[in-house]
Amino acid sequence: MHKGAKIAIGVVAAGVVGAAGLGAYNLVDAVAGDGSTGAHGEPAPLRTGPPTADEIKKTAHDFLAAWESGDTAKAAGLTDNSGAATTALSGYREAAHVEKVSLKPGTPQGAKVPFSVSAEVSYGSQRSTWTYDSSLDVVRGRSTGQALVDWQPAVVHPQLGRGETLRTNAGDPPQVDALDRNGAKLDAKDYPSLASVLPQLRKRFGEKAGGAPGVEVQAVPEGAAAGAGGAGAAAPKTLHVVSKGKPAQLKTTLDAGVQRAAEAAVNLRDDASVVALKASTGEILAVANSKKTEFNTALMGQTAPGSTMKIITSAMLLEAGKASPGKPLSCPKYATYGMRFHNVEESENPGATFAQDFAASCNTAFISLAGEVGDSALATEARDVFGLGLEWKTGVATFDGSVPAESGAGKAAAMIGQGKVQMSALNVASMAATVRAGSFHQPYVVDPSLDDRQLARAPRALPGGVAEQLRGMMRLTAASGTGARAMSGLGPDTGAKTGSAEVDGQPKPNGWFTAYRGDVAAAAVVPQGGHGGDSAGPIVASVLRAS
Repeated sequence: MHKGAKIAIGVVAAGVVGAAGLGAYNLVDAVAGDGSTGAHGEPAPLRTGPPTADEIKKTAHDFLAAWESGDTAKAAGLTDNSGAATTALSGYREAAHVEKVSLKPGTPQGAKVPFSVSAEVSYGSQRSTWTYDSSLDVVRGRSTGQALVDWQPAVVHPQLGRGETLRTNAGDPPQVDALDRNGAKLDAKDYPSLASVLPQLRKRFGEKAGGAPGVEVQAVPEGAAAGAGGAGAAAPKTLHVVSKGKPAQLKTTLDAGVQRAAEAAVNLRDDASVVALKASTGEILAVANSKKTEFNTALMGQTAPGSTMKIITSAMLLEAGKASPGKPLSCPKYATYGMRFHNVEESENPGATFAQDFAASCNTAFISLAGEVGDSALATEARDVFGLGLEWKTGVATFDGSVPAESGAGKAAAMIGQGKVQMSALNVASMAATVRAGSFHQPYVVDPSLDDRQLARAPRALPGGVAEQLRGMMRLTAASGTGARAMSGLGPDTGAKTGSAEVDGQPKPNGWFTAYRGDVAAAAVVPQGGHGGDSAGPIVASVLRAS
């Protein structure tokens, strides 16, 4: 009988090979979908045709049960594309942050089985229940004859298309209501110069100020989900909002009244920038530019500061004992140190004192002392006393000044704010503030306690006597020097310094002006403005009057 059985199998096999059009057999797979064999031990024929109602119901039930339990391998194995199903179902748990899911099948509609989804999404401290309806289709597997789920991304969610996957993450930084120092709301519509500042505050301090970003479940292109989305990729689709987020209120050092005055002052010029700050603390009170662009020139500009640099140069000369306010220092028409230098309009004052040279902004008097100081002396004074070139952490992006060490004509040019010296209006305002306060206080727009920023600290303060001498020289400039017209009527507790910085290719120099009144210091620059007292001076004066 054993031998006969072998013969019988051979006959059946031969019959199958010789038969044509026997639909009950699959010539590729010799094993039935359920693994059974025929009555005589031969492979049972594969099932064909549409799945039966029982198969549809059982397949849908088993697939949804495996998905719900987290058995991704089993669920994927019940589909006709286990690789794609494994990726999608794994991502459902991991990238979409679905912690738990409940799936309930509905009544089959032919081969389509609707089902309801209740997913618990957990992202950080945000949690939400995500409910929606989806469906699946059951088909006959071509190579196995088994009833299988026809895998499509839409099984996971009906709005998920080919090439897309789910991702849950925090959206944009939380909305921030920026407040001035007195609690007034600061809006870019009312203060257009802050349009480039407020987004930075939102990004840097939104969460630290108590806000929370919105969290969403999105359908995203697979490349974007992996961090490789290229240009032209489809925008993500929001499928579920886990949290709408929480706006924050952020108190700044800005002063709405001073900011309003600064906006009005710069708007009288086609191109101008101004910054005001509190000298004793470094708190920024106002930032304004007549050109409303993403680049905030008042904070980020990098141009030669002209004769406002003589504040630092004077501090260096006074500390080194190379000059004193009442000591004679001639102001000739020309002076040579590596190259020939001249004064504005080639003016001169042979009998001037150092204080008068400062008040009249005499270039040649300062150039005459270039040989009296070392090549690195000015750079050291700028960094160690005035904090320029240190890393300022103001709360927004800023340029922090650059005064490189130079020799020859470069050193002489730097002493009068030309050459490679670079400043912004913020830097120059800080120079005046350092003189007024006697020591450097790093400017900032958000209190450092909010994010534990370490503010820059200059290694040393101005010696008391030098600080008093500088204040006297700046007071003389405001009272009877080049800053007198602009500073008229602002009272006795004031100091000023003008500047005109020549720029290659420009017919007129940039106009600079910096001054303080009481505890408020400000600086402005007007590109191609000419004399700083006439162009930038009125801007600074307007801001100081509002302070």
